[in-house]
Amino acid sequence: MDGGADAWSGPRLIEDGEWAGWRAWHGLDPFEDQSGPFYFKDDDQGRVTAAFRAEKKHMNGGGFMHGGCMMTFADYSLFAIAWKELADSRAVTVSLNGEFIGPAKPGDLVTSTGEVIRAGGSLLFIRGLISTGSGPMLNFSGVVKKIRPR
Repeated sequence: MDGGADAWSGPRLIEDGEWAGWRAWHGLDPFEDQSGPFYFKDDDQGRVTAAFRAEKKHMNGGGFMHGGCMMTFADYSLFAIAWKELADSRAVTVSLNGEFIGPAKPGDLVTSTGEVIRAGGSLLFIRGLISTGSGPMLNFSGVVKKIRPR
């Protein structure tokens, strides 16, 4: 995700439906809009959870979630987990690593949690875990770089 200035001026709070109380950056990243929709929220301790509902469009030929979908959600999750550290900044992913652990199927609620390991001047190091109710799916880590506006 390229967190443009508009993206960091504030994600939109969802007010109704299954995702009421969650936040989203819909309309700012065409690839994410096509791949998702993805959402996130933080709890009272500031821990972020990102989530989406697995659909048929997210599956591979074997009927389980495509690895590319998991990595796309991991990339989104980097920015959701670090959204407060990235406030008022543009940023890009410079590294994303993942280890596939388990599957998801249509209808599953797919979630990610994680933490910012270090936030330096322009680089943020983040790690997380994507899961469903039945277990872990993907362990991931990444580096996000703050960039100057064009």
